[in-house]
Amino acid sequence: MSTERITKKLTFKTFRFNSETDFLPYFKTYEMEVGKDELVLDILNRIKWEFDGSFSYRRSCRHGICGACAIKVNGKPVLSCKQNVWELVDIFQTDTLLLEPQSKKRVVKDMIIDRSDFWKKHAQLKPYLEAEIDEHPEEEIKVSPKEAEELLEADYCIQCGSCYYACPVVEVNEEYFGPAQFAKAYRFNADVRDTAKTDRLETVREMGPGVWDCVKCFECAEACPKDVNPIEKITKLHNQLFEEGLAQDNVATRHAVGFKHSIIKHGILDEGELVRYSEGNIGVLKHLPEAIAMFKKGKIVMPWNMPKSKNLDEIQTLVKSSSKVKF
Repeated sequence: MSTERITKKLTFKTFRFNSETDFLPYFKTYEMEVGKDELVLDILNRIKWEFDGSFSYRRSCRHGICGACAIKVNGKPVLSCKQNVWELVDIFQTDTLLLEPQSKKRVVKDMIIDRSDFWKKHAQLKPYLEAEIDEHPEEEIKVSPKEAEELLEADYCIQCGSCYYACPVVEVNEEYFGPAQFAKAYRFNADVRDTAKTDRLETVREMGPGVWDCVKCFECAEACPKDVNPIEKITKLHNQLFEEGLAQDNVATRHAVGFKHSIIKHGILDEGELVRYSEGNIGVLKHLPEAIAMFKKGKIVMPWNMPKSKNLDEIQTLVKSSSKVKF
């Protein structure tokens, strides 16, 4: 029986930067034979142990629960302790892998970043259970399986920050809370024992930092190593705002309601009417150059030429039966 170890010779182009001594970041290349069972964390360890003892990164549990070792490989967010290296080679079809921190503009040293912005926003959304409890209960507070399912596995989040630092809105809007924070807000809002739902919703409804600034790019869902699917929780928070009567009258909420009105009216989305419904007639004028370009490419039509779905009656019935709130 052969005991020969099967390996691949791989090249790792590794981000290096020390905020205390370096003016600019740079990359160092390391080549090594990598076994089929080695993880990204094994590679980080080998770079430090075999090549450069000054190389820095975070690690802790090695079981995918603490989230400390999250980095990016070829731009893909990964948990170093869970991601197999050969799988990445197959995904990217290359023998050269780029190792980078989650956010290059927040780097302290090599793979270590300053996550203070993440934790500050995390704390603002009350990421804990608030409830009036009996200090000397005679029995436990029971949560039924059906009630527990309403959490939609949001409690699986390990605050690794992969979704947060993959979010394009976080990159351009320093106020934006971010997908991990919204997932955590939903986790406690959906808990039947919690009493702080209204407080959280009043926080997340604000334009700028709140849920309405999500651009629906699904990067957070792709980045999450625990399949928490933060975009789903953001949508649930949208619904909760309407259900609790806390949705403010602004462009974002009118845009959301405009989708429903368009579908009820036509059975399909009327892009031009959606802009008018959201931003008013003056808003339409602001988007006139884009509207002309879309009209030329057949993406929008004149109001009198707007087609209707052949299944309009069925669609209207479905919308009516599925709507839980009054817009």
